Amino acid sequence: MANNRLNYLTADDWVLIQAKAVRRIFKLGDEIIREGAWGDSIYIIRGGEASVELAGTGSRTIVAHLVPGDVCGDMAFLEQAKASAAVIAKAEEVEVDQISARSLAEIMEAFPRLASRFYRSLAVVLVQRLRVTTAELAREMALRDRPPAVFPLRLPKVENAD
Repeated sequence: MANNRLNYLTADDWVLIQAKAVRRIFKLGDEIIREGAWGDSIYIIRGGEASVELAGTGSRTIVAHLVPGDVCGDMAFLEQAKASAAVIAKAEEVEVDQISARSLAEIMEAFPRLASRFYRSLAVVLVQRLRVTTAELAREMALRDRPPAVFPLRLPKVENAD
């Protein structure tokens, strides 16, 4: 499982970020992030669990499981684009810290070294996710490329007409 945490932030960095964060509570099944919504915030799971899900034809596919300390919403945040997946609350109550791009920019302007630690942490999160995805793709390709099982052909016994 990938590590989805901002590991390079210091205790002081977290104090600054949490001072600007908005604590939000979601109930089981709520969308923390809606697929296709503009990503102007980063979310950090503080309590409970969530899943990252992609909409399919008539169903959803879970692509990641999030636990306390994990970050989400980072791809849309970095690209200043729409979310490519939904994040759904998977516990009776899921507590998250939401930090807007504007709030992060204010903190980073005042504390430039925090910016380098923050973006380094996000880079590592994304690299680890890519490694997991690549390993899963390699596994799927190996299964697909495996030669089919060969079963011996059994011919019916022919009685000798002599």
